[in-house]
Amino acid sequence: MKLYRLGASAKREWVISSLLLFVFVFIFARFADELAENGLTRFDLSIIERVQGMTAPELTAIMKVLTSLGSTAAVVLLLLLLVVFLLRQKKRWEALFLVVAAGGGGLFNLLLKRTFERPRPDIQRLIEITGYSFPSGHSMIAVIFYGMLGIFCSMYVKSGFLKIFIGGMAIVLILMIGLSRVYLGVHYPSDVIAGFAAGGAWLLICLMGWRTVMNVQFHDGD
Repeated sequence: MKLYRLGASAKREWVISSLLLFVFVFIFARFADELAENGLTRFDLSIIERVQGMTAPELTAIMKVLTSLGSTAAVVLLLLLLVVFLLRQKKRWEALFLVVAAGGGGLFNLLLKRTFERPRPDIQRLIEITGYSFPSGHSMIAVIFYGMLGIFCSMYVKSGFLKIFIGGMAIVLILMIGLSRVYLGVHYPSDVIAGFAAGGAWLLICLMGWRTVMNVQFHDGD
């Protein structure tokens, strides 16, 4: 049985990823615990009041576009296009882990929603939607899909400016999708934050798996 030793860089990545994973799990656990204790009302309502206080027709139209980018239809369409592109570029493992991340994240979100069964807010709702609220599926999938897409893109560009730009755009898009859910009245802020945390944890697990496979592939090619 052949064993592979991690280099200093790979070990550092594992340590950082493990620490971030712990942080995301801790944040989600805290919000889940507060939800069980009915301790999120003041936190949620104070933020909802500020966000929905900005309501305007033009901004509502923008928020509807942003929230559509986190929808199942949009993510599935983009996922199919990206998988085809990655396969044409002979990036088979990237394509596989992108599918696993997005598909597994969607199933994970459904499981969490069924577990907590939190009703959606009914405060100035600007769009109609059914299903449970905690954690936000749009926020969770946005972190997983756009987060992994941003990381993959930044890995294959040489320019430091482009790496920062791609990472920054991915973060802004993720945050705006989450904000749109609160603005449109279909999620509590705690749903969005918990979705970010759960999505971040799943994203890290998938990325750690991908890096492990790539390290093994690299050594096998030696």
